[in-house]
Amino acid sequence: MITTDGNNAVASVAFRASEVIAIYPITPSSTMAEQADSWSGDGRRNIWGDIPRVVEMQSEGGAIATVHGALQTGALATSFTSSQGLLLMIPNLYKVAGQLIPFVLHVAARTVATHALSIFGDHSDVMAVRQTGCAMLCANSVQEAQDFALISHIATLNSRVPFIHFFDGFRTSHEINKIVPLSDDTIKSLMPQDAIDAHRARALTPDHPVIRGTSANPDTYFQSREATNPYYQETYQHVDNAMQAFGEVTGRHYQPFEYYGHPEAERVVILMGSAIGTCEEVVDTLLSRDEKVGVLKVRLFRPFSAEHLLKVLPSTATRIAVLDRTKEPGALAEPLYLDVMTALAESFSRGERNTLPRVIGGRYGLSSKEFGPDCALAVFNELKLDNPRPRFTVGIFDDVTGLSLPLSNELLPQRTRLEALFYGLGSDGTVSATKNNIKIIGNSTPLYAQGYFVYDSKKAGGLTVSHLRVSDNPINSAYLISQADFIGCHQWQFIEKYQMVERLKPGGVFLINTPYSADEIWHNLPKDVQALLHQRQAKVYIINAAKIARECKLGARINTVMQMAFFHLTNVLPSDDALKLLQDAITRSYSSKGNEIVERNWQALAVSRTALTAIPLQPIDDTSAMRPPVVSDEAPDFVKTVTAAMLAGLGDALPVSAFPPDGTWPTGTTRWEKRNIAEEIPIWEAPLCTQCNHCVAACPHSAIRAKVVAPDEMENAPESLNSLDVKARDMRGQKYVLQVAPEDCTGCNLCVEVCPAKDRQNPEIKAINMKPRLEHLAEEKANFDFFLELPEIERSKIERIDIRTSQLISPLFEYSGACSGCGETPYIKLLTQLYGDRLLIANATGCSSIYGGNLPTTPYTTNADGRGPAWANSLFEDNAEFGLGFRLTIDQHRQRVNRLLDSLAEQLPPELLNELHQPDLPIEERRIQVEKLRTELQKIDSDDARQLITDADYLVDKSVWLIGGDGWAYDIGFGGLDHVLSLTENINVLVLDTQCYSNTGGQQSKATPLGAVTKFGEHGKRKARKDLGVSMMMYGHVYVAQISLGAQLNQTVKAIQEAEAYPGPSLIIAYSPCEEHGYDLAYSHEQMKQLTATGFWPLYRFDPRRSDEGKLPLALDSRPPSIDLADTLLKEQRFRRLNTQEPEVAQQLYRDAAADLKKRFEFLSQMAGKPITDSDE
Repeated sequence: MITTDGNNAVASVAFRASEVIAIYPITPSSTMAEQADSWSGDGRRNIWGDIPRVVEMQSEGGAIATVHGALQTGALATSFTSSQGLLLMIPNLYKVAGQLIPFVLHVAARTVATHALSIFGDHSDVMAVRQTGCAMLCANSVQEAQDFALISHIATLNSRVPFIHFFDGFRTSHEINKIVPLSDDTIKSLMPQDAIDAHRARALTPDHPVIRGTSANPDTYFQSREATNPYYQETYQHVDNAMQAFGEVTGRHYQPFEYYGHPEAERVVILMGSAIGTCEEVVDTLLSRDEKVGVLKVRLFRPFSAEHLLKVLPSTATRIAVLDRTKEPGALAEPLYLDVMTALAESFSRGERNTLPRVIGGRYGLSSKEFGPDCALAVFNELKLDNPRPRFTVGIFDDVTGLSLPLSNELLPQRTRLEALFYGLGSDGTVSATKNNIKIIGNSTPLYAQGYFVYDSKKAGGLTVSHLRVSDNPINSAYLISQADFIGCHQWQFIEKYQMVERLKPGGVFLINTPYSADEIWHNLPKDVQALLHQRQAKVYIINAAKIARECKLGARINTVMQMAFFHLTNVLPSDDALKLLQDAITRSYSSKGNEIVERNWQALAVSRTALTAIPLQPIDDTSAMRPPVVSDEAPDFVKTVTAAMLAGLGDALPVSAFPPDGTWPTGTTRWEKRNIAEEIPIWEAPLCTQCNHCVAACPHSAIRAKVVAPDEMENAPESLNSLDVKARDMRGQKYVLQVAPEDCTGCNLCVEVCPAKDRQNPEIKAINMKPRLEHLAEEKANFDFFLELPEIERSKIERIDIRTSQLISPLFEYSGACSGCGETPYIKLLTQLYGDRLLIANATGCSSIYGGNLPTTPYTTNADGRGPAWANSLFEDNAEFGLGFRLTIDQHRQRVNRLLDSLAEQLPPELLNELHQPDLPIEERRIQVEKLRTELQKIDSDDARQLITDADYLVDKSVWLIGGDGWAYDIGFGGLDHVLSLTENINVLVLDTQCYSNTGGQQSKATPLGAVTKFGEHGKRKARKDLGVSMMMYGHVYVAQISLGAQLNQTVKAIQEAEAYPGPSLIIAYSPCEEHGYDLAYSHEQMKQLTATGFWPLYRFDPRRSDEGKLPLALDSRPPSIDLADTLLKEQRFRRLNTQEPEVAQQLYRDAAADLKKRFEFLSQMAGKPITDSDE
């Protein structure tokens, strides 16, 4: 047996049963594609001895079209997708089904974006394709996902009907469990070779030419569609035959419809997917009480066989509940309910049944909403009622339409040996550690282990809760642990924020990673937590994992320390055995990074065993504080009621009435979150400061701010808040203040590394230095509170905007959930400092949409006048077109406002009209004019005047920006972007170029450079990156700039200002360091400088207006390549990996890259009228 997750189990079968695999990343299916690409690159073969060809496409639409072409020409092809990706495949799915081509599409089912995007699981995507003609087979566990992958491949070949094999995203795709794997021999023995031969014989080839995909007319189309009926009528039998053959070979027997429960059940629940395991556990409990209940598992959803459904449904059933994991607004009911009801009604109408059971339908589990035993019990209890709700929801509290079922508080008997919860911070290693624990237990012992991981959409820095079950028997509990035997708190700050001890079983173990000693810990625990520990009679242990990790040079990765502590405290394995297995796991995981890394982790293991300290329960300390409110009492009511509950992890308990029905949320809520995740924060050493504001500009989270204020404003400042006399001539006589937001800083250290000011006696001391947060927290909080009350500088009083002065303007993008050290966010922050009070942003799906619009808090905020960026996200693929709609509407409204203004001209003061018609006025002056206009309009009694009062703000210029990553701009959205830029509308595009699909895990894009190793490119990119900037220059009318904040701060500011001022389309391509690049982002600005110096990222501004002045439009802002490319690239893991794997190949690629970059720079130089001479090289 092996321990694996659902995606890996499915990919293993799909890879071995295919010849061509077209892929594109989308959560939660991406890892299936990643595995396929990795195996292909490693030379792994399919069951016929060939290496499948894996190709990444520019979108899911491209992937399915490639599959379609491969199928037409006789290949066995497959793909993997989810959610919007599946929707993009719909046109081709119709074609593949209509042409009766055998094919399996593996889908990790995920929520389709509606009022909001969600990466989590339900059936809304697969239900949106049920009409395409594809068969649909649903798996409910990791074992079934693997097995049904093969059964689908068998059945599609025999039936010629394409299959969608789906399973619940995250709940099954990412669940780790112990399964029986399928060998190559088993797969090969079951694959129907005669059907494969027949498929290949139908291939398009000029040797036996035919024509497919014709255009039909009314005389024949209908008949042709009906000609496929026999194939669908026979599909059920093909699936059943495949399942029977599979059972004979493996011993695991399945049916397309399968019943579990009392043979004479009166109450039956019908559903499909992972919730089946939960329902089975509840059925077992109710059967032990002599209740006649059962659950009917639907596996083959399309074609839906009413005959076979009714065969397995007990004839005694009088009450049936059908559960759907989707919502179809406006429909009479959801899909599975309608199918079941139709089957029963037709059976009754044919006289095959004397009575109809009472059938009710419910929705559950949308966007991975928890469906636990309490929910299943609620459904069975509802069926007991004389008059059950005909339609219901379960798992939420619906106080608007009253559809929700009341939940039971009853707990099912524990079926496992151990249940454990681990609370961690994204990227601290907790999830990885838990996965390793599961694999160690599952692969090295007879025990079964199951793992499931709960986290938000943040890549790093968000709460992660890892759920681990250990049992002597297979584990089918597809729900979260509510009461645990062991809880690990891996981050000290969680003690005050989350209800962890509440989930500990009586007598359970509570392990805390804390900086406090055994003598200090009890007092520093909140008083209510102390009481809960007493109530639970908890066994409390502490360890300073962060200190051990630092001493062992592991950075912030505490996973090795906490793994050893878990095994030592739980005795799941003898401690010595666990130590040996952990050492082996470390060697496997880290040996490619060198023996030193392995030895450091081994050292951490050894120290961890002796560093654990038991803390006896002590009397409750009345001097200890209570857990503080989640948000400040100063927060708005909505934040205190809704946002606070979500921040505390209690969002599941919020009622329907708490939420905006259309997905509209308030801005400026990150300021209330106060994550406190940094171990160290920057402290200002004022006497050394040059007031350059480089640290402010570089800060990814707007956690360092600078202000210039009058001296009297500082009279009541805290003693600890420093200030300096302003050095700049244009602001002399004022005070300069620099301050950190101590609770919002993520501790990335970037500010310290960019600081140019050093102490001459001790160069290690700079004008800003990292110090322990806990030691400085109270003081710095007081400083920051006072700092926020200081007046903001008026932009109109800034004579010249550059990097120094721009950072004195308050950002309207703050404290986002981006990764620590993120290279994207400083550009957005700068954009809001320059234009935030009149900014409209269309944001492509990706990292920038997740940290920009991910609940529960949002970073875009407002100024003192209530103005700020208006932000919206549509999809990944359509952002350019979406943003164009913004511009067209603004221009249309402005034309209308000018028309209304003209219609009222005789009734308005002439001098005001003259002012309003003056072009290019400063924004502040224009706003004053608009308010004067409103005052005058109040005196006019007409519809036009009333309309103009409402819409007069359109007289103030709005700045429209389209923001997204390289995956959007270079790949999936390129067609739309190209078209929008080909127009002449005044839109601005900011491409945050990380050179990979950062949000989905670092997959290759067309922006990925030569030689870089990424997911979907595990053996290094073998072709140069696409030059988007030069491509768009060819239009001639597009402003194009390539910028890098770390390379040239002021060039970045200048390019953004020029782009915004340009009266047409503009494109800015911003180099954005990312954690996927594989180095400490504290040093990203230095790396950005070096990359520009190598020619890897040249800086330029292409301004068509320069041609009107008789100049060449291109201004080249960086010098010719002057330092070695390979040396610079090898500072990043994405390049080092190939150098480690294939050093000769890597070195050749670096030489090729250097030559390519030189040619590109020479081309730019020629365009700029600066041909490179020998002296430049």
